[in-house]
Amino acid sequence: MSGSGLITTGTVAQNRRARHDFSIVETFEAGIVLTGTEVKSLRHGRANVAEAFAGRKDSLTPEIWLYNAYIPEYQSKTPFSHETRRPRKLLMHKREIRRLLAAVARDGMTLVPMSLYFNDRGMAKIQIGLAKGKNKVDKRQSIKERDWNRQKQRLMRDKG
Repeated sequence: MSGSGLITTGTVAQNRRARHDFSIVETFEAGIVLTGTEVKSLRHGRANVAEAFAGRKDSLTPEIWLYNAYIPEYQSKTPFSHETRRPRKLLMHKREIRRLLAAVARDGMTLVPMSLYFNDRGMAKIQIGLAKGKNKVDKRQSIKERDWNRQKQRLMRDKG
């Protein structure tokens, strides 16, 4: 972070519940089409992708869109603003898009936004996970494994 409080590189928003609710098979990085006020709002570190999801807009074009991602309006005196929860187009290679859409259609998987960040070049990117939903048993098993690993680490640290 620079002295002015603006984010030039690093994470803006994270979906912390994604790994709890879904088992992530594979992750992808995608660009995102934004307007100027959306980028300014993101640079101030304000966004939420916890309730967002990705999918296709229509069945004719091989495109992936991000829905329900919240980017608040930029607080300035400009007359041009943006919709806070508008659909935003994701930029990926056509081959990747077709592969993801085929997995969603065939295997019943979903596309979950994991995090929204600025890369080293200052471009806004979103990490998308190809995920399969967990049921209650899977969630309990994940919690048990996490607790056991934490306990193992404590025992190893205390013993040796």
